[in-house]
Amino acid sequence: MDTQHQITNTANGVLLNINENGRKVIFIFATVLCLTPFVSPAVALLMGLVVAQLTGHPYLHLNHKATHILLQVSVVGLGFGMNLHSAVQAGREGIVFTIFSILGTLTFGYLMGRWLRIEQKTSYLISAGTAICGGSAIAAISPVIKAEEKQISVALGCVFILNSIALFIFPVIGHHLNLSQTQFGLWCAIAIHDTSSVVGAASKYGPHALEVATTVKLARALWIIPVAFVSTFVFKNQSKKISIPYFIALFVLAMVANTYIPAMAIVSPFVIIVANAGLTLTLFLIGAGLSRKVLASVGFKPLLQGAVLWVAISATALYAVMHLA
Repeated sequence: MDTQHQITNTANGVLLNINENGRKVIFIFATVLCLTPFVSPAVALLMGLVVAQLTGHPYLHLNHKATHILLQVSVVGLGFGMNLHSAVQAGREGIVFTIFSILGTLTFGYLMGRWLRIEQKTSYLISAGTAICGGSAIAAISPVIKAEEKQISVALGCVFILNSIALFIFPVIGHHLNLSQTQFGLWCAIAIHDTSSVVGAASKYGPHALEVATTVKLARALWIIPVAFVSTFVFKNQSKKISIPYFIALFVLAMVANTYIPAMAIVSPFVIIVANAGLTLTLFLIGAGLSRKVLASVGFKPLLQGAVLWVAISATALYAVMHLA
């Protein structure tokens, strides 16, 4: 009987091994596929979501760090395809929208959180993620306000779910309304939470839309610093350091090099190809991280707050870029 029990356990162990290896093979195959020109950012995100639901992410513990590094490297790489003068002009056009939208979203988010009786730190992280730059803002502000793991997970889950939707529907809406590339780039930068989805959506719309969206979004990301600083006083915590997005300086240097160094014209096209592949892979990893557990942990009220905030900022920004830009 003991021998039979041992054989059964061994067989189950082998089966578990095969399943784990199978998951890794599927994941690695999808990862390699995302590095080819046949997979767009939106398709990569969808592939990631499918993998998360059907087979799971075999390297989930490394996912956050991998997406964080990949996104920053990819954004810096995209800077080698942009002109500094055009980027500065785009930044000027977006500064007014940026200021009003951030202040408006944080205020509206606070009121909604009180009304829905959402835990204060969770509500604040959702509002900050919506107002500034999604996961990056949440990651930077959460240690400042001493947020717990559950609060961070709920905020990140909410933001990434809505990001996924935005990546698919924004280009469709933009084409339906005949938005110019400048208008669409501004709208993306203001209304889509995370830099990865902003770049993914704008790249589908056109090269100038990508330039405008990336520049305005990264300028918007700098607001992490004053918002995090104010947060230390709001939540009465002055012991934590503020995480500054230094990669933005490298993005600017890449634009300067592309604008003023003629030899970069030879190298830049190859760097951009690698950067686009990195962005596509980033979106796949983000999708693969949205497991059933993550989706279930968000809860109705936080998701409602995030969705209402997102729709409000999207509609307001769309009206502004169509009538004021």
